[in-house]
Amino acid sequence: QVQLVESGGGLVQAGGSLRLSCAASRNIFSINAMGWYRQAPGKQRELVATITSGGSTNYADSVKGRFTISRDSAKNTVYLQMNSLKPEDTAVYYCNALHIIFEYWGQGTQVTVSS
Repeated sequence: QVQLVESGGGLVQAGGSLRLSCAASRNIFSINAMGWYRQAPGKQRELVATITSGGSTNYADSVKGRFTISRDSAKNTVYLQMNSLKPEDTAVYYCNALHIIFEYWGQGTQVTVSS
């Protein structure tokens, strides 16, 4: 079982930055992969970025060069640094953990980018 708690969302102007945090209830290196997904109104949930237990990262094309996923093992926390934000980045952002065959989700945090 893995509990995930997100924080860091909010309202920001286009071109600004936000950092999202996802605190996990267990050692993140024991989790196969963690990531961030987002869901905009009327759209399907989509992958934003992932990081494996080995440190490999993957990004959606739409955020490459602007977003960075990272982790702090001492805090069991995964971060999503979002720079050069655009109005189309507006969505609820969800933290995700894939552990063995199970998938876990956080409650989501709203990110709104104004133009």
